[in-house]
Amino acid sequence: MSYPSFSDISRTFAPGWFAAVMGTGVLALTTRSLGQHWPLLALPAELLHWFNSGLFLLLALPWLTRWLVFRPAALQTMMHPVQANFYPTFSIALLVLAAQWLVFTPYVGVALTLWWLGVGLHFVFSFAVLFLMFRGEHVAVDHVTPANFIPAVGLVVMPLAGGPLLQHMDGAVREWALTLNAIGLGAGSMMYLGLLGLTLHRKFLHKPAQGILTPTVWIHLAPIGVIPLSLMNLLDPLPFPAAREVATVLMLLLWGFGVWWVVMASLLTLAARTAGQLPFALSWWGFTFPLGAFVAESLRLSQLLGWSSTFAIGVGAWILLCGLWLVTAAKTARRVASGAIFQPHP
Repeated sequence: MSYPSFSDISRTFAPGWFAAVMGTGVLALTTRSLGQHWPLLALPAELLHWFNSGLFLLLALPWLTRWLVFRPAALQTMMHPVQANFYPTFSIALLVLAAQWLVFTPYVGVALTLWWLGVGLHFVFSFAVLFLMFRGEHVAVDHVTPANFIPAVGLVVMPLAGGPLLQHMDGAVREWALTLNAIGLGAGSMMYLGLLGLTLHRKFLHKPAQGILTPTVWIHLAPIGVIPLSLMNLLDPLPFPAAREVATVLMLLLWGFGVWWVVMASLLTLAARTAGQLPFALSWWGFTFPLGAFVAESLRLSQLLGWSSTFAIGVGAWILLCGLWLVTAAKTARRVASGAIFQPHP
């Protein structure tokens, strides 16, 4: 079998590819945070940042080509009850890159450009994906997985870089950016509450999501980790010190749920692997960003509370993140080299 052409790759290019950028970005950011304790990690974090920036540009070529040249195929994916949820990974990747460029480089202008572009695109995708689902009748209980969280996750990710970037804005622009951060965090948080009930309903009363959808169980950790981090970033520029104390307690409670869910997700994943129900697919990148969000939450909480226990759990989760990232990256690279990963999945 010959290697697929760029045209073939673009025509069938899966929207979930940008979960790799999200996962690599959060690994770079959390590794840099730990580099404050262990300076040897500073260089690997820097290398991950530049690798991820290049990875985004590389993946953007077939993604944009699909929309420009193979628009019917792209729109058909938008109507898919599961795959459509992965389109917003593109805009979330932009928001993660904005955080990277703010932290790793002095180029604030690049970070601002990435953030504004990510915010605008994510609002478009969140409305488009959910509008089609709300208006259609093509979504059944079998299609309900934590992948449905992805549009909501992107909304709550906005203040991660958007909060710190406020200090580089003035006047009406700063006020509008702060307002958009609040809208994203509020909308995404409320959507998560509803979707949490919906996904738990399936887990209790319907057959489990298995096969290539097994890794989606980890996506629960994304809003659990990101919502309190974004809330703290949103509160930093506001004159409400008491609210920050309440937010710290909320972070602790959500973090506790996150610890429990890491164990549950691990058990479900190991059970699926033992039963031969964990074939490799791009969905494996769903292991990385959510777990990285939990790591980031753990490290931020350990700073706020001064607890060594939260730090230790965060380091343990980071080690697990490194292992999952290495395995997923190696399997992805192997299938990219053979061209197998670009074959459309039945």
